[in-house]
Amino acid sequence: MAPRVPGRALRRALAALVLALLASGASAHAATVCARWPAWESFRADFISADGRVIDHVSPRRQTVSEGQAYALLFALAADDRPTFDTLLTWTTNNLAQGDLSRHLPAWQWGRRDDGSYGPLDGNPATDADLWIAYALAEAGRLWESSDYVRLSHAVGALVLRQSVAELPGLGPVLLPAPEGFGEPAGTWRLNPGYLPIQVLRGLAAAHPDQRERWRALLASSVTVLHRAAASGIAPDWVRVDGRGEFGFDDGAPAAGSYDAIRVYLWLGLLDAADPERAALLRRFEPMARIIRRDGHPPERIDVRSGRVLGADAPGAFSAAVAPWLQQAEPRAAQRQWQRAARLAPARDEYYGRALLLLAQGWREGRLRFGPGGELLRQEETCAARAG
Repeated sequence: MAPRVPGRALRRALAALVLALLASGASAHAATVCARWPAWESFRADFISADGRVIDHVSPRRQTVSEGQAYALLFALAADDRPTFDTLLTWTTNNLAQGDLSRHLPAWQWGRRDDGSYGPLDGNPATDADLWIAYALAEAGRLWESSDYVRLSHAVGALVLRQSVAELPGLGPVLLPAPEGFGEPAGTWRLNPGYLPIQVLRGLAAAHPDQRERWRALLASSVTVLHRAAASGIAPDWVRVDGRGEFGFDDGAPAAGSYDAIRVYLWLGLLDAADPERAALLRRFEPMARIIRRDGHPPERIDVRSGRVLGADAPGAFSAAVAPWLQQAEPRAAQRQWQRAARLAPARDEYYGRALLLLAQGWREGRLRFGPGGELLRQEETCAARAG
């Protein structure tokens, strides 16, 4: 007869076993989940129209943003869903890029106009979307062995390098959030740290040999921006750089970290363990990790100067976004965020929350991983590694 285990000890043992299984992933489960990606299929059904438009259903103008098209291209590539990839690319080209993505960066916002017609609402491109589109095309060319995708990726990248880069004092070439409107008067610039995914810049440097040095210079300045914009260890949505290369924030208002900045932690969490910038960036953002441990969840808005939490608790998708980052050093803290994300899952029609969740879950399940050179790992490679 087995010895009797006290109830409290038994509960602790069972909880530890569940956490271990969730953190590591059972090999049999990995083999099953890698066969299909139900979360992608659900996202595709809920947000992507038959002609390839990602629709933000809760926005008043039923808008599409270029970022949404870019993320969907990445998801389709990770899922080996080439028909959807091509449909998304065609819609993006025809509706956001004036019919020629090799000559025009995509408008960032498209939707219902005041007269009831549909079309571009703001033609200024968004650099984060442009980077992800160029990256998805480059990786599609590599994984699907298509020189057409590679050529188009190179053309989009060249447009970004020509239109969305400025020389800043003490930083050199820096990616602006858009070609227009962010080189402020009187010699200041406005930057968005959430627009600077390190793995994407590495991937573009590898994919575009003739542009390699330029992409590497932008990678170096982006790392500097991430560190200096978050001097307190908390990522801001926006930061200003003046003519002397000094970093600061808008006067008279909290320097908030919120819906833009949450992606800083997500991109860091998706960074390969061998990336040379990873360790220093993990140390930089340790103050934010302490806040999450203290409160049990990330803040929806936080003053990056004082660390004072502003407003309500963050939605569950924020917990998913920070979980891969926390997983690097604190699996238990990460597990609490995964559990919170599952408990507070975004509504079916909430585009941005669902996109954050899919990015994080794709990483967790081994479907959407980035290698040390920024490359997107093939599904069969990541699934084989998890099942081995």
